[in-house]
Amino acid sequence: MKVNLRAGSRIALVLLAFCSSLAARDLDQDEAFALRQQGVILSLERLLDQAMARHPGARLLEAELEKKHGQYAYEVELITAEGVVREIKLDATTGALIKDEED
Repeated sequence: MKVNLRAGSRIALVLLAFCSSLAARDLDQDEAFALRQQGVILSLERLLDQAMARHPGARLLEAELEKKHGQYAYEVELITAEGVVREIKLDATTGALIKDEED
C-alpha cells in the first residue's frame, strides 16, 4: 500500500508541475524590456493609450505583462470616471483587444 501512495504522490507532483507550466506567468520589467527590444511585443505606452482611449477620463490602476500558452498579453486595470473598475486585456504582439470587462 505504501508503494501505491508514493506512486500516486509522484504522479500528483508531475501533474502539478505540468499544469503550473501551462498557467499564466507574469513577466518582470527586465523580461518585458528585452522582448520589446527584440520586437516581440509592442510598447506598453502604445497599448496603454489604446486601453485608456476605450474609457475616456479613466485612471490607470495596474498594468502587467503575462505569458500564457505562448502568447504575450498586457492586462490593464482601470477605474473609469464613473468609478467602475475595468480589466482590459490586449495581445502584446498585435495590440488586438482580447477582453474588456468590469472587474
